[in-house]
Amino acid sequence: MSASNLELTGVYAAVLTPQNKDLSVDHDRLAAHSKWLLASGCDGLGILGTTGEANSFSLAERLELLDKLAENGVPTKGMMPGTGCCAIPDTVELTKKALEIGAGSVLMLPPFYYKNQSDEGLFAAYSEVIQRIGSDKLKVCLYHFPQMSNVPLSMNLIGMLRKEYPNTVIGMKDSSNVLENMLTAAREFPGFCVFSGADDLMLPVLREGGAGCITACSNIAPDLAQAVYSEYRKNGDDGDVEQWHEKLSNVRKIISGYPLVPSLKAMVARHNNDDAWFNMRPPILAMDDAQTQKLYQEYDGAGLRLPQAA
Repeated sequence: MSASNLELTGVYAAVLTPQNKDLSVDHDRLAAHSKWLLASGCDGLGILGTTGEANSFSLAERLELLDKLAENGVPTKGMMPGTGCCAIPDTVELTKKALEIGAGSVLMLPPFYYKNQSDEGLFAAYSEVIQRIGSDKLKVCLYHFPQMSNVPLSMNLIGMLRKEYPNTVIGMKDSSNVLENMLTAAREFPGFCVFSGADDLMLPVLREGGAGCITACSNIAPDLAQAVYSEYRKNGDDGDVEQWHEKLSNVRKIISGYPLVPSLKAMVARHNNDDAWFNMRPPILAMDDAQTQKLYQEYDGAGLRLPQAA
């Protein structure tokens, strides 16, 4: 139940990025959504990740997004911006910006264009970034998402990075959906903060000493994710954690039947009565009306509701 040996813990949302009609970042809506997430159960914010369409935005846009979040009064210490780019200088610049605004950690993809690289090559890439930044404040969570990046992060690589940078490389978001990979990382690397990228796998990861979750569905179920996390930390398996886990897993099951970003934006659009949330950058497109209404009916039929606005 205890997480006292972990530097980062809790529920992080993989935050959606609202956009204007011209597909530029809607900074005001992003700030409002971020504040709502924190008020509704999230401990932190995974800004500029996969769900946030990060790789559809230029480096300049991402740098501005981080500045605007800070300017708009979103607490920065709990932010975990995604900063991993294909080019090392871009990763360095974006990571430095995250540190500049006071983000407590960053989520870092490996350079993901060149496939089938050795652990030594990936280690060298991460090491180059860490060395160029040269800050004791840098806290890196590795981003293992082989289905999307096609560049898996092996246990050997994690071990190499932990040995060389034990106070910098402190955790991992595992979006592989392979539970055993998460459990292995939690077992093999004491003090390593393993976050599940899947809502329905957070509980077994917590049982193995994991840190929590960083998930897309936390955009619409931050209260349920927090209920699972808090109940397990407080009472282990003796309380109501299984009931909360079932509800949270049901949210993920429903959303998994639809395109991820469009379905989550549709849910937020309805919750806020705000069609601007249907804007997203191609190649991602909004669902058609029939699919959207089916999602709403399925969600409502399961007795699920989003938390009210703070």
